[in-house]
Order: sequence, then structure tokens, then C-alpha cells
Amino acid sequence: MINIDASNGSGGGDKMEIDEDLHSRQLAVYGRDSMRKMAAASVLIVGAGGLGVEIAKNVILAGVKAVTLHDAASVQLSDLSAQFYLSEGDVGANRAKACVERLQELNPAVLVAAATAELNDDFLGGFTVVVVTEGSLEDAQRIDAICRSRESPIAFIKAETRGLFANVFCDFGPSFHVVDVDGEQPFTGIVAAVTPGNPTTMVSCVEDERLHFQDGMLVTFSEVEGMTELNTQGPFRVTDCQKNSFKLELDSTQFSPYSRGGIVTQKKEGKDLSFKSLTEAIAEPGEFLISDFAKLDRSPLLHVAFQALDAFRVANGRFPAPGNAGDAESLLAMAKEVNSKMAENATLDETLLGHFASGSSAELNPMAAMFGGVVGQEVVKAASGKFHPLHQWFYFDCAEALPKEPLSEEEVKPIGSRHDHQIAVFGKTLQQKLGDLKLFLVGAGALGCELLKNFAMMGAGCGENGLCTVTDDDQIEKSNLSRQFLFRDWDIRSMKSAVASKAATVINPDFKVKPLQERVSPKTEDVFNDGFWGGLDVVVNALDNVQARLYVDSKCVYFCKPLLESGTLGAKCNTQMVIPHMTENYGASRDPPETEAPMCTVHSFPHNIDHCLAWGRSEFEGMLENRPSEVNKYLKDPEAAKTAIRSTPDAQNRGKLENVVEAITLDMCKTFEDCIKCARLKFEDYFHNKIAQLVYTFPEDSTTSNQTPFWSAPKRFPHVLNLDPKDAGHASLIQGLSILLAEVYGVPRPEWAGDMFKVAEVAASFQLPKFQPKDGVHIETDPSKTSNDASFSGTDEEAVIEDLFSKADGAIASLPSGFSLTPIEFEKDDDSNYHMDVITGLSNMRARNYNIEEVDKLKAKFVAGRIIPAIATATAMATGLVCLELYKVIQGKEVEAYRNTFANLALPLFAMAEPIPPKREKFRDMEWSLWDRWILEQDLTVDEALKYFREKGLEVYSISFGASLLYNNIFPNHKQRLGKKLSDLVQTVGKCQIPDTKNHFDVVMACEDDEGKDLDIPLITIKFR
Repeated sequence: MINIDASNGSGGGDKMEIDEDLHSRQLAVYGRDSMRKMAAASVLIVGAGGLGVEIAKNVILAGVKAVTLHDAASVQLSDLSAQFYLSEGDVGANRAKACVERLQELNPAVLVAAATAELNDDFLGGFTVVVVTEGSLEDAQRIDAICRSRESPIAFIKAETRGLFANVFCDFGPSFHVVDVDGEQPFTGIVAAVTPGNPTTMVSCVEDERLHFQDGMLVTFSEVEGMTELNTQGPFRVTDCQKNSFKLELDSTQFSPYSRGGIVTQKKEGKDLSFKSLTEAIAEPGEFLISDFAKLDRSPLLHVAFQALDAFRVANGRFPAPGNAGDAESLLAMAKEVNSKMAENATLDETLLGHFASGSSAELNPMAAMFGGVVGQEVVKAASGKFHPLHQWFYFDCAEALPKEPLSEEEVKPIGSRHDHQIAVFGKTLQQKLGDLKLFLVGAGALGCELLKNFAMMGAGCGENGLCTVTDDDQIEKSNLSRQFLFRDWDIRSMKSAVASKAATVINPDFKVKPLQERVSPKTEDVFNDGFWGGLDVVVNALDNVQARLYVDSKCVYFCKPLLESGTLGAKCNTQMVIPHMTENYGASRDPPETEAPMCTVHSFPHNIDHCLAWGRSEFEGMLENRPSEVNKYLKDPEAAKTAIRSTPDAQNRGKLENVVEAITLDMCKTFEDCIKCARLKFEDYFHNKIAQLVYTFPEDSTTSNQTPFWSAPKRFPHVLNLDPKDAGHASLIQGLSILLAEVYGVPRPEWAGDMFKVAEVAASFQLPKFQPKDGVHIETDPSKTSNDASFSGTDEEAVIEDLFSKADGAIASLPSGFSLTPIEFEKDDDSNYHMDVITGLSNMRARNYNIEEVDKLKAKFVAGRIIPAIATATAMATGLVCLELYKVIQGKEVEAYRNTFANLALPLFAMAEPIPPKREKFRDMEWSLWDRWILEQDLTVDEALKYFREKGLEVYSISFGASLLYNNIFPNHKQRLGKKLSDLVQTVGKCQIPDTKNHFDVVMACEDDEGKDLDIPLITIKFR
């Protein structure tokens, strides 16, 4: 069995340090244990072509111990079609040696080397994983046999891309243990009741959250009161899983009676796999991994085709020539011979085999990028045991991207260009079209870096008339370096778009790219104006938020531009093609919004660590960012602030004013000791006083109006905390909070502030008055409420506010001239700034109040920092898929050729499907979709517009411009607008001054058909100039 143990490597075993600032997004996917195992793995990659270097890039970024690139071949100019770390100056040099230095820059912690040694037992024995991307099938079988023969087998992967066709084979030995099959977090539930029984026991959970257990899963219990045997026995197998209940395969009739409480947690199981050797799997391939269910018979055909291609190469010493009919016939004959010897014969498609032969000499960048992600992930699985390996064959093709008509031998003949491989598949004409493309790439992060590299390698935007405009308003941070491969540590704090663009032009000096730093939004429509959008050929999104995606999507719909959309989440990725008039747009379907915990749960009744972390982040921002900002705003013009508050004397304004007064009176800090005292008071208020008031208002035995226990699941009964200066959690929070308060108030920090226990001792020395709970305090328990403020009558509210004004005036009088506070904006990726120390401390002390399991700073960063898990492999695959679709866009393919993809590299799962067509509306002889826009070529009055549509059988009853209602027939006074021009109403009612450079505006018209039914019609464009 391949046993993966970090302690076997020279990297330090379990004590190995992981740079959590650099790898935070990756740690969110793999976890520390898997990262440590990876850091002990040595990987050999045979073949330094496009696929080999893509795999190397992804594996180096993942953080293995060492990567060796093996290749005896010299660089040819055509290698530059897919190998992005080679240049024209490298022609004639060894391929592996030519790119080692650039690969090493990706991650200085990984040892990167080149080799040309014989691939024998002695050489191969030094590696954990061997990946073969080039060479004959016989050589691959020999290498696999050596890997399997070791006492601890070496994981073996064979992969190759040939034109638009590819395959991957994995052999991780006769016995391989998968530690975590899918990488998902274990499911949990809160127990509400347990009904004993034999042979099964019924468990009911609270109805607040749906259970995700499935029959056959194992679960464990904790915190169960009464039937404590559940806590100490198990794990138990579950059955009959329902929305809020399940059964245990357990006789519990002799257990103690269930009292209350309990957490049930899925116990994730590993899996043992057995792999065939390559020789065995060629003869008996078993089940193939399918990616496209429209091509169910394709994998057996390609299994034969790749064997036939190997036979052709052995016989001829070369690949079939592009467009050569004789070579295609020869390969077809060999395919028939191979097929006749298979246990199950494949159905051979002679046309497809002809395409396969013609493009087999080519290595295309998008295919290398896609499979660099797929194979890179298999390497990580072999090194760590994390995620389910590919078992064992995966064949893929994108034949639907090929030109509709056969290309002549002259059209695909090499021309001595770096793009000869691409020309061999698509021809010179398409290469010219690629060069002249005008692309707009939105985002230069992880996806953006990969896409820029791909565009440069493909020659997109490299022609005389071509241009790629890329925009991103973000700066490079250290955490970006683990997957945004165009950036280096010396680029930190530089603008992403500028650095990425410069790096892409190093990859291909002919690449024409224009970097911008503007966010694409309504606020930047002076930059990204009608002329800009109208001049584009293709828009490609590389964004990480839905709102920005929706805005770009709306622009692409308006201007009828193709939009290539993609996204990643951990090991998952998806791509969506938005093609004018053929597919639905991005905004047509969306994921449901994430559910948020009710305010009262977060503030008073948390029952999991996520609630505590949400509260910790909220308190951090309220205390250290929002309150100082409110103070500065008030101090800038106290009279204006008073006028605004008096005009709306509500609880919200009162709360803000209380914050201002408290900040410059009770919490005012002039020395570091003042900061410590303030931190101590906050600790006492948060974790003692408020909890003491809560349990005084709702004692442990209190009941609801229905006479049920108030403190029933999911509520957890809390207890107060008393400051213990020797407790590391207490000390760390007091220290971090004191230091940040000093930053807010501009107080110098003494050297001893770095000693958290010293700071905590000072905090403990302050004598605080004993807290006395009060009667009549209102604590919100209604989950539907969104505010935690108590309600007051109007008169009392005004009196309280006036009293606060007086206190503020008195405090301001004693402040030095020009006094202001320094708001602290939360930054999760700087471990030296104490931000995460404070949020972790706040959250964990909150958890301790409620007996909830605490978390370390890394887990707190994931949740409170809202970190999106991300890895280089999924990013590479997504961008490879996007660029395969780009080939289709520039050829104007029919909708049947396009593919939307969802993939989960952890499983692995690939699901490709034809895009959904847009919803179409019909009325009389008219038909339209969201892609249509009705353009009226004159400056109409309202009445003229109504008559125009009435003649078409449509009764317009409302006209709006943005948020402004220009006309609605239910308002009598709107009749006077009938004779006014729409352009005048846009300016007078809509308050919009149409610039002289713009000759049109858009309005939305709501109308009914001749039967009085509402009908959605397209956007109306009025060309008034």
C-alpha cells in the first residue's frame, strides 16, 4: 500500500512549518495535514512541453518538496505554441534546463531541477510521484512497471494532449488509501430528541437547519445529556435519513433516558483503492470517466485511437502530417487492427479519426492548461491522499471546436511560426482572426493571470489590429502568490493589471495588452463608454463577486457581445458561455443567497462557532473602524451633526451618538495603560456583564409562553468569564485589543507591549466595580428582528439625545485642536497587525461563554475573513476550458457546439452540457428575447410613443428611465406629459443630463397586449439625435 506520511520526507514531518499568509486559500482546501504530506513529496515530470510545464507550475505552487523536469529534447520554435516558459532565445537549448529558473521563481520553498538521466530503477526510486507526458507507450509501460515494483509503490500518471484530444491514466499501485474522498466539511446537526428502540434508535434534530446526512454514513455524538452512552460509544451507522431526523442502527433500549442537548457529527470514512498496471488497463480499461454525456461512445474510440497513434509513431518516427490524407488513412488502418484485438470493439468514426490524425502533432495551449489542472490535481492526490483519484482512464476531446469545413493541406502547413501547432489544427485564417481580436478581460487575479497567459500563447490580440484590454483595481498581496502565477514577492503592493500585463508580454512579446486600474461599474462609464463596449469582439470575466459579474453581463447583453464566464471554489470550477441570441445570459439563473443567522442568535444565543466568528468580526469593525469614523465625522462639524440627528431622533442615531460620547469620555486613551484598561473593560462587558445580565433575565429553568424550556436546543446556556491573566486566550485578546486601541488613539506602544502576559497582568490589576444585573432589561429573542436596539418613546429619545449633546460638548472642549481618531480597516492577510488575533480572541471567548468548541487563528481567518478557498489546479482547468470555447466564438459556431462545464477535481467529476437557450417571447408576428432591443430612430413625444406601440397591438401604460417614472396612465397629472418629448422628460424628471457625445437613451416600457395581459417587451432605445 502507498502509505503517505509527512515524517518520511526531509521537510521536518509533522513539525514542518507552513507559510499560512502565502497558502491561506490553499489551506482552506487541503488543510494542514495534507499540506505537510505534499511538502514531503518529490515529483518527476517526464516531458518539458506545454503540458509538462503546466503540471509543473501547478504542483510547484501547491508546495511539494521537489519537482524534477526530465527532457532530453531541444527547444523548437513550435514549442512556444504551448510552453509558456520558453522564448525564441531558447531555441536549440535543452527544454527542461531552459525553463527551470522561471519555474523556481514560482515558489522558492520547492526545489526545482532539470534532468536528462536514463529513466531506470535507480533514478526513478527517488520520487514519490512520476508523471509521463511524452514518449512511447512502451516506455510508459516500462516506467509504470518499475514504479509498481517498489516495496512502497511510486504513484504513476500518464497524460498527453494531441490537438483537441487528450487522455490521462493513473496507477497509484495495488493498494492506495484515500484519507478524504471529497474534502467537504463533515455534516452536523443539533439533537432535539432521542427515542430509544431496537433494532433502530430514532434521533430528531432541531428544525432550524436541514440535515444533510445520507443513509449509510457514520456519525458520532457529543454533549448529549442523559443518554450519555451515545457520547462514549460509536460511531453509528445511520439509516432512513429525513429532513430533520434519522435512525441509528443501534439497540438503545438499555441506555439511560435522554434528557437534552447533543451534537451529532458525520464521521468521514477513507477509502482503499486498487489500481491496474498500465499494461493491464490497456487491454482491460474498465469504466472510463465521462465528461460529456453527448459523447458516451467517444472514450472507447479514443482508447483505440491513441494506441493507433503510438503505433504510427513507432513505425514512422513522427506524427501524422497535418491535413495529409495518406497519413490519416494509415492511422485508420492501424486503429482497425488495434480495435480487432480489443476484448470489446469500439465503434470507429472515420471522420473523427481523420481529424485526430491531422492535429495529432500539435500541442495547444488551452488543452495543456486544462489538463495541467487535471493532472496537477492527481499529483496532489497521490502525494497527500486527499480527494478521490482518477480511477483510471479519462479521455477528452473538443472536436466540436474544429472548423466546419475540412482544411486543405496548404491551410494547415507550418509557416515557421510559434503558432504552427495551432495552425496545424485550425489553419492560418483562424490564426489571423485570433490575432486581430479585441478582447476585454475583467480581472487580473488568479483567473486573469491564467487567461492572459493563454491569450498570449494563442496569439489572441497579437495581430496588427488586435488588443487585449485588462482592468483590475486591486493590488497584489502575499496570499495571491500561491496561485496567481504571474506575480512574484517583489510585486507585492503593485497593481495587478500592470504587473500581469507586463509578465504576459514577456511570454509573447507580440501580445498587445492595455492595463487599466478602474473597476467596471456604473461609476466608470466615462471610461468604459458606449464606444468602448461597441468596439469589442469578446468579453471575458475573471471576477470573484456576483455583483460585478451581473454588471458586466448586463453590458454584454446590451451591446450583444459574447461573454465567457468562469469561476472556482476550492477544487470546483464552472464555465458558462453567454452567446448573443443563442444562450441565456449569466443573470438568468443564480444561486440562492446565503442564509444569515438571525440577529438575536448572533448577539445572544450563538450555538456554533460561525455565529461567534460573525459576532467577533462585527464587534471588531464596530469598535475599531465604525466608531472612530463616527467620532471624526462628529468632530469635523458638531453643529451639522446635531442638526442631522435632531431631524431624525431615532434609536439608530442615538446609538451612534452614544458611541461618539463613549469614545471621547469613558474610553478616552492617553497612555498605553489607558488602552489596557479600556481593553479590560471591554472584556468585562462582553464576557462577564452581558452574560450575567442574560442569565439573570433568562435563568436556566425559565420557560417560554408555551411552557417549554427557554434554553432548549439550539440555544445553549452560557456562563460568565472572569479575566485570568495566565490564560493564553485571555492574554492574547487583551494584548491585541490594547495595541489596536493605541493605534486608534495615536498612543505610543511601549516595548513591553509585545509580552501578552505582562499586558494581561496590568489589565488584571485594575479594580472594577462589581456588576449588578438589572430588572426590566429587554433582550431580543425574536429571530425576525434586525436591530438590537431597545425602543424608546419620542420625548424620552429627544431628552436622551440632548443630554448626550451636552456630554459631547464638554468632552470636545478638553480635546486638543485638530484631534481625531485613526479608524482601523480590517486586513486579514497581515499576521503582524493583530487584527486576526483580536477577532479570534473575541470569537473564542464568546465560544467559551457558551461551551462551543474554539478554533485556531487560521480557521477564524477562513470564516471571519470570508476567504474563498482557491487552488491553482481548478483555476488552470477553468481557463483552459474558457479558451477552448474562444475557438468556437471566433468561428461563429452554432449553439450545439458550445459547452458549459461544472467540474469537481476532488471527486473527480466533469459535467459538460450545451448552454440553455434564452427565453423567447412571441406576440403576433413579433418574436424577441432579452438579447433584442427595439430602437426608435426619432425624438418622440410620450403620445407619439404610445401611438407607435398601439399600432402594433401593445398598450403602453408606464414609461421609466432608471429609477424615474416618466409616465404612468394611473396618475392624472401625467396627462400633461403626453405632448412632451421623452428626451426632455429624461432631463427634467430623470435628472439626467445626456452628454453631447451620446445620441440615445434607454427607457423601459410596461405594456399590455390586446387582451389586457402584461407582456415583457425588450428595452427601448430612443435615438433622439
